[in-house]
Amino acid sequence: MQLSGKIALVPGASRPVGRAIAQRLARAGVLLILPVFDWPESIVEMEQELNESGHRYLSFPVDLRQQEQVQAMMAEVEQRFGALHILVNNIERGGMPVVHGSYDHAHNHEQWQLEIDTTLTAKWLLFHHCLPLMRQSGPGAVVNISSIAAITGRSGPASLLFHDAYSAANRAVASFTETWAREAAPAIRVNELMLGLIQGRHGEGTRGWAALSSEERGALLGHTLLQRTGTVEEVADAVLFLIRDAEFMSGAILRMDGGYCLGGDQVMNLPSGILSSP
Repeated sequence: MQLSGKIALVPGASRPVGRAIAQRLARAGVLLILPVFDWPESIVEMEQELNESGHRYLSFPVDLRQQEQVQAMMAEVEQRFGALHILVNNIERGGMPVVHGSYDHAHNHEQWQLEIDTTLTAKWLLFHHCLPLMRQSGPGAVVNISSIAAITGRSGPASLLFHDAYSAANRAVASFTETWAREAAPAIRVNELMLGLIQGRHGEGTRGWAALSSEERGALLGHTLLQRTGTVEEVADAVLFLIRDAEFMSGAILRMDGGYCLGGDQVMNLPSGILSSP
């Protein structure tokens, strides 16, 4: 897919992963539509970086959990640009047990619903209201960003990072990916990038990672085959691949976790066996 001159909607670009994705697409000549909501300091940083780089973008204040606001945003996009080719569905809010503790705490009385509303409802609203304009715009691509919490749940060393509603919501994203790939075919490809521990997203640079003990961080890295966390640049590279290069992929889930999901078991040496030698 040729990217120069295309239009992409990338939520979450005020935060590290989304910002790296937005910057990578902008360098390829893509015009960016960037929904923003909270994290005001991060929004200022994002806009300063994009302005300094000379990239073309429109930041759009919108609560992506609210259907009326998503509809209004898409009406504005259609009026201003008349097209949309790319949706990077990078929206979620996961509560880390090491930070938030139990859902039973008074300060968490809205946390469960927040994790569901951002990880699932907002993704659905974005796709649902972007699809008509994307269909009018020719070949396109959707990338759903999800988490290996879908596989691990609240278990193992990641028990401290992945909460129950967040894990369940991420497992449901795969259903969206497969359904939407069928719905949007053949002109629009829909794929999913499932992330493990990424710097700025469950890794270094987050409150949760800072709250872990050195032993707890060691257990997480020891469970990861590559013995490190991923970088936002690596995530942006993978998203670029799914959008630009993976032209025969749709409905696929690409896991990018450094081998975390495989790291709990070791390959044992082959035993000599009980059969007699010939």
